Amino acid sequence: MSDAQGIEWADIAWANWKPVDFCTLVFVIEGTRVLLIRKKRGLGAGKINGPGGRLEAGETPEQCAIRETREEVGLHVSDLVQAGVLRFQFADGYSTHVCVYRTERFTGELIETDEALPLWTEIAAIPYHEMWADDRYWLPMLFEGTPFDGRFLFDGDRLVDYVLDERRAEAVTATE
Repeated sequence: MSDAQGIEWADIAWANWKPVDFCTLVFVIEGTRVLLIRKKRGLGAGKINGPGGRLEAGETPEQCAIRETREEVGLHVSDLVQAGVLRFQFADGYSTHVCVYRTERFTGELIETDEALPLWTEIAAIPYHEMWADDRYWLPMLFEGTPFDGRFLFDGDRLVDYVLDERRAEAVTATE
């Protein structure tokens, strides 16, 4: 498949692919609901997603996930379980490798920040139409406890192509 800028899936050497950024996403689950955010700024501003962000120098993905959740919504999360890994390549050249976590353990008081508006959402009522187009494919796997590994090609907000596999049980590293 080709996009408006001529990039094709076959043009991406995924075996040697290096992202511009390493990032995390965290999904806090409480019973039948999940904590989502409406992102206020940066990539995906206005979209609904999970808390998360870019790794800082010397930080592990898990440390980043904990820090970003605290900064964006005021909660301290613990007992994170890595749910999967996502690789995103954008037609404009930007790329990111995302470690996705889930947890049911958190403390603190939920707050709105200049980065995010927190939204407790029933899992059965996830607003996929307000999220990135790839979320509808892998987020159900997170809720089912099925590890996943996805590669997605975007042209702006438009999902051009993707591959999504069930992942092996071993841990995924940020530098994989």
